[in-house]
Amino acid sequence: MRETFDITGMTCAACSARVQRAAGEVPGVECANVNLLKNSMELDYDGSPETAAAVVEAIEKSGYGAARRAPAGEKGRGAAPADRPGAAAERAIREKRDQLMISTVFSVPLFYVAMGPMFGWPQPPALAGEANLVALGLTQLLLCAPILFVNRHYFITGFRTLAHRAPNMDSLIALGSAASAIWSVAQLYRMAWAAGAGDAATLHAAAHNLYFDSAGMILTLITLGKFFEARAKGRTTDAIAALMDLAPKTATVVRDGAEVEVPTEDVMVGERVIVRAGESVPVDGVVLEGSATVDESAITGEAVPVEKGVGDRVTGATVSMRGWFAMEARAVGDDTTLAGIIRLVDEATSSKAPIERMADRIAGVFVPVVIAIAAATFVAWLALAGDVATALTHAISILVISCPCALGLATPTAIMVGTGRGAANGILIKSAEALETACNVDAVVLDKTGTVTEGSPSVTDVLLAPGVSEAELLRVAVALERKSEHPLAGAVCAYADEKNADADKDARVEKFEQVAGGGLSATVDGSPVLAGNARLMAAHGVVLGELEAATATLADDGKTPLFFSLGGRALGMIAVADPVKPTSSAAVARLRAMGVRTVLLTGDQERTAAAVARQVGVDEVIAGVLPAQKEAKVRELQEAGRTVAMVGDGINDAPALARADVGIAIGAGTDVAISSADVVLMHSDPVDVATAMELSRATMRNIKQNLFWALFYNAICIPVAAGVLSPWGVTLNPMIGAAAMGFSSVFVVTNALRLLAWKPSEVTADVATPVATDVRVEESNVEESRKDTTMTKTLNVTGMMCQHCVAHVRKALEGVDGVSAVDVNLEAGTATVEAGDSVTDEALVAAVVDAGYEATVA
Repeated sequence: MRETFDITGMTCAACSARVQRAAGEVPGVECANVNLLKNSMELDYDGSPETAAAVVEAIEKSGYGAARRAPAGEKGRGAAPADRPGAAAERAIREKRDQLMISTVFSVPLFYVAMGPMFGWPQPPALAGEANLVALGLTQLLLCAPILFVNRHYFITGFRTLAHRAPNMDSLIALGSAASAIWSVAQLYRMAWAAGAGDAATLHAAAHNLYFDSAGMILTLITLGKFFEARAKGRTTDAIAALMDLAPKTATVVRDGAEVEVPTEDVMVGERVIVRAGESVPVDGVVLEGSATVDESAITGEAVPVEKGVGDRVTGATVSMRGWFAMEARAVGDDTTLAGIIRLVDEATSSKAPIERMADRIAGVFVPVVIAIAAATFVAWLALAGDVATALTHAISILVISCPCALGLATPTAIMVGTGRGAANGILIKSAEALETACNVDAVVLDKTGTVTEGSPSVTDVLLAPGVSEAELLRVAVALERKSEHPLAGAVCAYADEKNADADKDARVEKFEQVAGGGLSATVDGSPVLAGNARLMAAHGVVLGELEAATATLADDGKTPLFFSLGGRALGMIAVADPVKPTSSAAVARLRAMGVRTVLLTGDQERTAAAVARQVGVDEVIAGVLPAQKEAKVRELQEAGRTVAMVGDGINDAPALARADVGIAIGAGTDVAISSADVVLMHSDPVDVATAMELSRATMRNIKQNLFWALFYNAICIPVAAGVLSPWGVTLNPMIGAAAMGFSSVFVVTNALRLLAWKPSEVTADVATPVATDVRVEESNVEESRKDTTMTKTLNVTGMMCQHCVAHVRKALEGVDGVSAVDVNLEAGTATVEAGDSVTDEALVAAVVDAGYEATVA
């Protein structure tokens, strides 16, 4: 199982590496991922309380604190309640601000009295002159002591981790500041001895070796940097905090017959919840009474409000614009859609990208190496210059200027901001690894239905016979189609309702029946009426005339023509198709502009697939593929050396989504598809595929900039601090080194925050227009590596009237486990199935019946 632990005491990448190593070595732990930015650890382990306790003990032995975080609503087992995102950052900001204020109050006069004589600044009479050097030293000690005390956590953590042989950034600060302070105290005693002995030369020399100002300013400047860093880090959790703020704090529920306002977390499954105009829906559920216009843009991104009535599902965090309704709570707490989104974003920010593991390896040895370099520098300068003060200055400069913190923050800050920007744009990225991999994608495989197209048929064209009005055609069409449950019938009725809600008012329909392979027949107001394909019309002697001429053109465009006749006379034709989403063309254009190859996969017939391909401009289209073949095509592209992203929405896309380097699921798709994917597009917009890839590239570019800075900074500053440029008069004061160390982390975090201003690119009209491409339509072959015995079975299927029916039957049969190939013949009303001998006739018949048709084994 996976649980989250809150970690305390971490300050740099060396800390997180040590905690991760300590937790990972505990028996029963599968994987531990420590996030420095969030001070948390995601632990995959056997679920045993003893293992969890052992992990906490191991972390505490390493010099840090750990506590299991309880899920919402859970108590006990020693678990700490989960903080609201940003709460820890707010506490850190307050703590650093208080430390900084106290440190500054004492550092300013300390710096003044210590450096004043060098710059010729006026000094208080009691501290001026050779006679008052001891008093000056004591004053510096008194001013430095409060700074050391208020920043004591650097010493506590630093020396504790040093004692555990796991030094971190605090160890470097503690060593540098403590060395300055201890050396200065020793020099103060030397001054007192010299003053008592009347040795003016020794007194003067010792006074120049006081480093109280360095000890105090090191801590103050580092705390200043940590304060700015804490403020910047706090902004990285804005996306999750904004998501949590979408949920209302209270809900109105009916208890004991009365309406009661309770905290949202207290709503229980099955309770009756009241939602009024202007209120947010508190939990997920189903409308029991009333109706309302609901704004679902926070969840789906759809700007147009949706009408909700009895039986409709409503989602928590959506807003009722108008109306009133009562709902039954179906999902509460961590089970709501919003909670799932927040959980996905939170898990993504807690995961590690492959590039981060390299930084972790460097951080694991960084601090010991720096301490070794500082010690070697001290010995070298002591041998070369013979001056302890000079050697100590260079050693302290190395300790305080080295910054493993910047190295540790380089990746997680960019990952957190990047995934947050994705969430703000309706793109849920499940892991940092997916975010990194998406950067390298050079081939995108698109499922057609529901991804590139709307996924539901609608009327595209209406052609009228001479002397027939549209109202007359719709009256007959709707009267007949309302009796049918076919998807095409629903499209015709929806179109008629938009034009005239009472199109079939008072129409008397009798003798209604379905004609296998043809369409529908009935009498309307006593006159015979037909609705169906050209073959049905020809069988009943209906002359279509000019209407029939348009059939081939419509078919080439992927549309299904439905002809209607009344009393043997053609009334007109209504064309129905699954329309291409308005943004599909722009999505393909953006992918092409990014150098990405696009492939359209579909189980539909070649003519329909080719029509869609022409509209959106994909590079390649493959029709008539089975679910296993989709997965095989993805594997084929991978074997050709491509990094592949698969975009789909259905159960049949799950194998391909899992096989792809990056699986991208449409948010409106099935739970199986979403669970198999690495990225979820909540807006169900294909343009977001390109947006996700652009965001990945921007995030990875930012990470590489951060890592370059962190490595470049240390590679340059450490040698300078060691004094390699001293022959040319270039040396580094420890105070300057401390300031550089503090602000190197600020630079990294601030650079990551630039991603907050990132916006997806826009496609101009000329780029969005589909280009003329050589669309290759091919029929994929099923893998021949089938181990079981394959049998061919034929089913007689009744109720099919068009190619949409064929697609439904084919998809239903393909979903049966063990089926390798399906051929559906509309003219013959049959379905030929190749399947393993373990597939029963009953399973095949049941699949067809579940799809809405009748079937028998031939």
